[in-house]
Amino acid sequence: MILSNCDFDWIKYLPQGWKLTKVKHQFFFSEIETNDFNSYPVLSLTMSGVIERNSESNEGQIPESYEKYNLVDPSCLVFNPMDLISGWVDVPNISGLISPSYRAIKLNSENLDLHFIKYYFQSLYKEKILFHYGEGVHYEYRWGLGKETLKNFPIPQPPIDEQVEIVSFLDKKTKTIDDLLVKINQKIDLLEEQKKIQIIDVITKGLNQNIEKKDSGIKWIGKIPKHWELIRLKYLFSIEGGKDPKNIQDDQGQYPILGTGGEINKGSEFLYDKPTLLLGRKGTIDKPYLFNTPFWVSDVMYYTIQKRDVSPKYLYLLFKIIPFKRYCYGSAKPSMRRLDYENMFFPIPPINERKAIMDYIDEKISLFDKKILIEEKRIKLLKEYRLSIISEIITGKKRVVS
Repeated sequence: MILSNCDFDWIKYLPQGWKLTKVKHQFFFSEIETNDFNSYPVLSLTMSGVIERNSESNEGQIPESYEKYNLVDPSCLVFNPMDLISGWVDVPNISGLISPSYRAIKLNSENLDLHFIKYYFQSLYKEKILFHYGEGVHYEYRWGLGKETLKNFPIPQPPIDEQVEIVSFLDKKTKTIDDLLVKINQKIDLLEEQKKIQIIDVITKGLNQNIEKKDSGIKWIGKIPKHWELIRLKYLFSIEGGKDPKNIQDDQGQYPILGTGGEINKGSEFLYDKPTLLLGRKGTIDKPYLFNTPFWVSDVMYYTIQKRDVSPKYLYLLFKIIPFKRYCYGSAKPSMRRLDYENMFFPIPPINERKAIMDYIDEKISLFDKKILIEEKRIKLLKEYRLSIISEIITGKKRVVS
């Protein structure tokens, strides 16, 4: 993209003494390759920074060779130019190899602080400013920041001593906010755990804790009321696999394709339009999903068809308490076969008790969900506050000069 005629509103009015410069006048692209692959860790750019990739977990794509990987170090600023929606930019803490799909630039000037520029570009990613300068096939596909665009991108340049002061202030301020965010997330995790315990207790023991119990024979279920049944899933629901789109016809409306993230026109012979519980087949299998409107389900998921009077919602509550690690296979990409699901045992009370249990859980869960929602709103506000502070200070709208 040619930037000569662009109006950069976010840095239109810089404080007196600040200059406007360009990336190409202060940085050079670092594309250092090495044959000494075993001497360096492989790095990955994440929203938590440039971190060492865990090769044992097999997460992400593993290349056949690291021959084209670039060597970066703490003097580099690393960009993800291929994702201007959720991408990021950061400074590595250590030297290491990084994918050639990333871009790394190094300072060629003593008049800029690298971490000042890091905060600047992070704010541009967060505020989706870089998105407007992207180029590619389509903004939803391969929409990235071109090399020439990055070279000519404007950057504010306060006096170097003010940059250092800004970085020091933002480091302290963001650490305070981040520490608070960690505590709030820990509180949410605790609330989620307490909610799960409430569900487990009622869904396996019922509302009358003093009733006579029997051993279920299943460790994670334990003892259940004596009059409850223990039934395999295949007698309660059919487990059906999704299919790839076929025979698509133009029709009315759009429905989500669950499992792939796209959308498809109504008209497919495999469109499902009844309440169901969606179950993972590969990858994320521990997050069952209750769905009540028409949808297309892809072949990476299963969907359930009700056989008896046990509702998909009650089945959802049962699946919320299952220790999936006992049933799945594969560590890098956990998977579940249809047979694994079909042979799971579940404690099933009489229908009147199921209704009472669902009502009780709905009431209890709503109390936990309200508390969790409050904390999630706090997180949102703190993140917005964090972003506004960085944006205002890094562009000179607010000053931190002593």
